[in-house]
Amino acid sequence: MNLLSSTLLSEDSGVPFAQLQAEQIHTFRQAWQQSGHEGTPRVAVTRSILPLVSARDRDLFGASMSREHVGILGGVVSRFGKSYVGVPDVIAAALADDEAVSAADTVLITIPNLLGPAENLRLLGNIATEVAPALDWSASGAM
Repeated sequence: MNLLSSTLLSEDSGVPFAQLQAEQIHTFRQAWQQSGHEGTPRVAVTRSILPLVSARDRDLFGASMSREHVGILGGVVSRFGKSYVGVPDVIAAALADDEAVSAADTVLITIPNLLGPAENLRLLGNIATEVAPALDWSASGAM
């Protein structure tokens, strides 16, 4: 059993999303160890990453919100993680400061899926060439 934590938490205590998620990761690992399970569970977090490296990127995503949101989902107060939108070095610095990203074994990247395969490939290429190297991320999933 492993843990995948998305960009949504069904709680809001006023604590920033990344800190809440890092606490979730710590609690999961602690419970794993206390229950006597063998091995080490993997933990993955998801992040929406949209580097702005061209005029097209700025047209498509430049106005995207890059802050956390709190709202009601299914009658429960929930905290939605922010999207990382901006120039690659600013995104890389923000991800390097993200407590949950640092605590996780893997970061799964979400991108808009309505733009089609060619745009998705271009966006993923921008992340791989412009953001990942600044964080020493490899395409294999190891950080």
